[in-house]
Amino acid sequence: MRITIEIPDAIAQRAITMATDRQMTLDELVVQGLEAVLSTSKVRVGGEAMKLFAAMDQLPEFSAENRFTRHEANTR
Repeated sequence: MRITIEIPDAIAQRAITMATDRQMTLDELVVQGLEAVLSTSKVRVGGEAMKLFAAMDQLPEFSAENRFTRHEANTR
């Protein structure tokens, strides 16, 4: 996919220098950076989800005795 973005000249120059130092293209460096940021975001979302599930476990409506076994859930 082709995308056009505007970034400050100083950041662009640093990115070009880093890509050259690592013997990679600027495209490869940008993809690598985006993958790093996106994978970090997944961890944060996962942590928030775990907090939500922990809070839900404290509610009487979601107590362990009201849960189905895997077999019971699959037969419904």
